[in-house]
Amino acid sequence: MSSTQSLPGTTPTAAEIDVDAAAREALMGETLRSLDAELIGLAPVKLRIRQTAALLLVDRLRAQAGFSADPPSLHMCFTGNPGTGKTTVALRMAKILHSLGYVRRGHMVVATRDDLVGQYVGHTAPKTKEVLQKAIGGVLFIDEAYYLYRADNERDYGQEAIEILLQFMESRRDDLVVILAGYKDKMDKFFQSNPGLHSRIAHHIDFPDYTLEELIEIAELMLRQQMYTFDDSSRQAFREYLELRVRQEHFSNARSVRNAIDRFRLRQAVRIVGQGGRISREDLARIDAADIRQSRVFQGGPKGAAA
Repeated sequence: MSSTQSLPGTTPTAAEIDVDAAAREALMGETLRSLDAELIGLAPVKLRIRQTAALLLVDRLRAQAGFSADPPSLHMCFTGNPGTGKTTVALRMAKILHSLGYVRRGHMVVATRDDLVGQYVGHTAPKTKEVLQKAIGGVLFIDEAYYLYRADNERDYGQEAIEILLQFMESRRDDLVVILAGYKDKMDKFFQSNPGLHSRIAHHIDFPDYTLEELIEIAELMLRQQMYTFDDSSRQAFREYLELRVRQEHFSNARSVRNAIDRFRLRQAVRIVGQGGRISREDLARIDAADIRQSRVFQGGPKGAAA
């Protein structure tokens, strides 16, 4: 077929479509760049987000060019350990969906089982519908979604919430995107028990744990955002701290790094006030190695001890 011929069922047009202009208009590049700037690592996740954004942009261009096709299914499942960026990426996805015209508002509503499931007959439906109505025009992010279903409790009302969720996912798919999140093994079992829900989730994205180097980079970014800094000795102390902390229970990737930094700041403040006298501006910004090495992690504290 020559370049001047049209596809069957389409209207010939001489106009060319400027993909770059469309991407700029949708602020796609800006949104994806901010994703790179604000999230360390997560290369496979960022790739999937870029692929999804490209699909949505081309789908939009096809519609403008007169091609008819079913809209892509955009409901998603994010799996991974705590602190791997699932909520942050969901927020960025809401912005991308809004900029490309797939949702009207681009906001995100975060919900858990307690927000959706009632405690007595007739309580679940209004609770679930209220949350869904708040999410219309944007993204509903259900964290630890597997807790919606409790197979061992015959009187549990979670199944009712799931059935209402399924109805909205189908009937309002043009203006609502649902993202389910949680541990991968638990989400897999949840989908086995709810095949109807699994069939409506087109995009499954797994969030890997951060490497040690990525966690250090995340800490440096968090410190810069709060106008603090490590020096060489405190940076080394933090590396040693992480090497010990990641082997302990309840380590939650970036979330644990943020909690650790909060405690470093607390120790820095106590140290500065205790020393008294006059200090420099640099002293106010610097986290010292001593602020880190006071952690119980270095003292052989409990296996799951906080920093």
